[in-house]
Amino acid sequence: MKTDLATVNPRKTPRQRRSAVLVEAIYEAGARILETEGLAGLNTNRVAAVAGVSVGSLYQYFPSKEAIVAGLLRQSRQDLLNGMRQVLAASEGEPFEVVVDRLLGVAARGQFERPNLARTLEYAEGMLAIDEETRVLKTELAEEIAGFLAQHGISRPLIAAWDLISLVRGLIDAAGLRGETDAADVQRRARYAVFGYLEKMRVAG
Repeated sequence: MKTDLATVNPRKTPRQRRSAVLVEAIYEAGARILETEGLAGLNTNRVAAVAGVSVGSLYQYFPSKEAIVAGLLRQSRQDLLNGMRQVLAASEGEPFEVVVDRLLGVAARGQFERPNLARTLEYAEGMLAIDEETRVLKTELAEEIAGFLAQHGISRPLIAAWDLISLVRGLIDAAGLRGETDAADVQRRARYAVFGYLEKMRVAG
C-alpha cells in the first residue's frame, strides 16, 4: 500500500543557509542508514541521531521517514536529469557516439556511485505516492533525449527515447541488483544494446 502525499512531502522548504545545511545533514544521514541497514533500519529518531540534530528539528521539515526517502529519491532523479541536460547542452559539434557514451556514463554513475543506496531507493519507489512526479520527470528526460536523437536522423525520436530509457535503466538496474560493481563494464554492455537499437531505427527511417 502506498503512502499518501502528506506523508511524503516535506513540511517546508529551508530558506536560510543554516536551515539548508540542517536538511542536507538529515538527507545524508538517511542515505547512510539506507546504505548500511536498508529500509528496516530507518526511522526518524535514528536519522536525527546520525545527523546530529534533535528530533524536533527534523520534524520541522519532515513529517515522516517516508518523506526523507522520497526526498532522496527526488534528489537522485533530479541529479540524473541535470547530468543528462549538461551533456546534451555541451554536445554541439561532438560526434554522436561520444555524446551517447557520455549519457550512458551519467546513467551508470547514478547506479554505481552509491549502489546500496540506489538499490534501496529503487525498492522504495513503488511504496511512495509520487507517481505523477515520476511521470513528469521521465517525460522531461525523454523529450531532452528525443531532441538530440532527432538532430541525428533517428526515426520516431520520442518513441526511441522512451525505448532507450527503458532499455538502459533495465540493464543497469539489473546489474546493480545482482551486485555488480564494475560500472565501466556495465556501461560498455549498455552501449552495445543502445547502438544496436539505434542502428535499426536509422535503417527503419
